[in-house]
Amino acid sequence: MVSRRKQYLWQHSSGRWYVRKCVNGKMIYLGRITAKEDTAEFDHQYWEIVSGKRAEAKTSWTALIAAMRETDKWANFSPRYRKDLEPVFTYLTEKIGKADVVRLTQADIYDAMEKNKHRVRFANYIPTAISMLSKLAIRKRWRKDNPAIDIEPLKVPKARKKPHVPWTDWAVERLRDEGESLPVLIFEIGVGSVQRPGDWVDFQWGDYDGETLKLRQNKTGKPLLLPCTEALKTALDRAKAELGFVPHPLRHILTRADGSAMDYHAMARVMVRERKRLGLMAFDQHALRYRGVMELAWAGCTDDEIASFSGHTSKAMIVKYAGEARQIMRARQAAAKRK
Repeated sequence: MVSRRKQYLWQHSSGRWYVRKCVNGKMIYLGRITAKEDTAEFDHQYWEIVSGKRAEAKTSWTALIAAMRETDKWANFSPRYRKDLEPVFTYLTEKIGKADVVRLTQADIYDAMEKNKHRVRFANYIPTAISMLSKLAIRKRWRKDNPAIDIEPLKVPKARKKPHVPWTDWAVERLRDEGESLPVLIFEIGVGSVQRPGDWVDFQWGDYDGETLKLRQNKTGKPLLLPCTEALKTALDRAKAELGFVPHPLRHILTRADGSAMDYHAMARVMVRERKRLGLMAFDQHALRYRGVMELAWAGCTDDEIASFSGHTSKAMIVKYAGEARQIMRARQAAAKRK
């Protein structure tokens, strides 16, 4: 039996043991005991938590994450993939950083996902990150199994699924005719480059030679050389002229007012403000890529030609939006013959 003198000990209905205390009328959880009841390790963990001197295991998640960052595997990941994983690493460090990696169970992973179900994409990255780390832990002989194997991902509730609506002709015309210079530049980069929004903020002036833009996609690592549309060249040339000086090749094309590089979230805020002002909230910035796909289809490009421009690794989205564009084009041709 548990000793009565462990006054802060509390057992959840699931059977798990926790250390908690009431402070100013509010129950504060100090930590969870993972050892088996009625063992010396159980006692040890309790008093460590109560004293606030819980030692960090040498084979902790913090140590494992640090080791992962030193591997060639991590170095070879695309910047985009590393950026997706970093928030999960931060979360794991905060929640179980000091704990021994061997103690984590599959049930613990499901618990963490459930607590983050309000952000499904993040929740589904938790088992991805843990699986990757566990493989390293197995190689280091820190644990014998991978608890993240066969974890079922959370599904986005249907009510929260909002398909990207391709920009219509009238929406494109309104943005181009009435938009401010920075949102128009972002817009033309999105439609003209046919890339993901995360890549737009990485373009530097050295990537533009007056005719083409070059980049290495964040998500795939694929290098691309993209001929610019006339509208994109006009927007880029105007932006360069408005600077009043020849920009350094490493200066980012999309910048804040102080000249510092604009990140994805800052760019998104600019576009949201402009879309609200112009009554274009139905059309988000992610859909600009699909508008670009549709324009390539209208120009008579095949799916393979579109993929060579957009860098899509899967043709599913190309087939979807190029197919819609071709249907519109054929319908217009049919209507013209009908007159």
